[in-house]
Amino acid sequence: MIVPGAASQNRIEACPESSRRSARILGLGSALPGRVLTNADLETIIDTSDEWIVSRTGMKKRHVVGPSESTGTLAVTAARRALEDAEVSADCIDVIIIATITPDQPCPATACKVQAAIGATRAIGFDLAAACTGFVNALAVASSMIQSGAAEKVLVIGADTLSTITDYESRDSCILFGDGAGAAVIGADSEGPELLDLSLGMDGRGYETIGVPAGGSALPASEATLRERQHFLRLDGREVFRFAVQKLVGTVKELAERNGVAVADLDHIVPHQANLRILEAAAKKLGLPLDRFVIQIEEVGNTSAASVPMALDSAARAGRIEKGDLVALVAFGGGLTWGGALFQW
Repeated sequence: MIVPGAASQNRIEACPESSRRSARILGLGSALPGRVLTNADLETIIDTSDEWIVSRTGMKKRHVVGPSESTGTLAVTAARRALEDAEVSADCIDVIIIATITPDQPCPATACKVQAAIGATRAIGFDLAAACTGFVNALAVASSMIQSGAAEKVLVIGADTLSTITDYESRDSCILFGDGAGAAVIGADSEGPELLDLSLGMDGRGYETIGVPAGGSALPASEATLRERQHFLRLDGREVFRFAVQKLVGTVKELAERNGVAVADLDHIVPHQANLRILEAAAKKLGLPLDRFVIQIEEVGNTSAASVPMALDSAARAGRIEKGDLVALVAFGGGLTWGGALFQW
């Protein structure tokens, strides 16, 4: 646990042997599709401009799947890279959890396809749908299984191909979304970044703020739903902005306070990459410099559940995160949902 008042030096005290097992990150990996969609490309599709997009979102390009790519193929690549980073073979994985709102198909779970592709022959698995908060929710499930002894190693993957549900006739939304996957091998080993705390939340009153209206049991596909373009992602931009800033700030403050450190003592914040303006507003409210945030939104856009693990993997591989650093992951998304996780590296 974190020692109150010792935030600048020995912040973590070893847990007694009688405590629950710690869940740790053993390896990270990520994947992007090959096709790049730039702001200049979008200028040929809709009435927009690079200046307009950058000023409102901070995005310059995003990656989108081609004919031979899908959520599943990206998840497989990210999984293999995470396993290689962890130096763990696929047949050592007990559980595969894929956080996604764009599975390869409604049934079966994309986790089944990934299990077969990577050769995780002894793993069980399932998909988890919590929109952009999905990876943090999946971490919570994985850590519970590790702590309880139900699993030794869990492969957690956040993967989404939002381009497949993006309405490219909607100027306000189509500029935002890209595709990708990020993966983490979570285990009970004695080494590796340790999960210290989790915070999850949901407010179902915001159910219609972000979502895809049709295609489920409430509104099955029909000629009318296709004609009315109800199979594409819709969102209330202003409400999402207000909600995102509030929950990002609140979750970071909660994690810091609950663990006896100041917000200023958090070395890195890895946020959901929804919009650069959201991150700028949150940094200002937290009193932190923007460079304390891990940001790759300019290059990849909003990749939903893949956003946080991709940014974390990028920062870790670049050597930006050092041993002993406190790292807060924080996400927010449709539902409305939000969540955070605190790690010591």
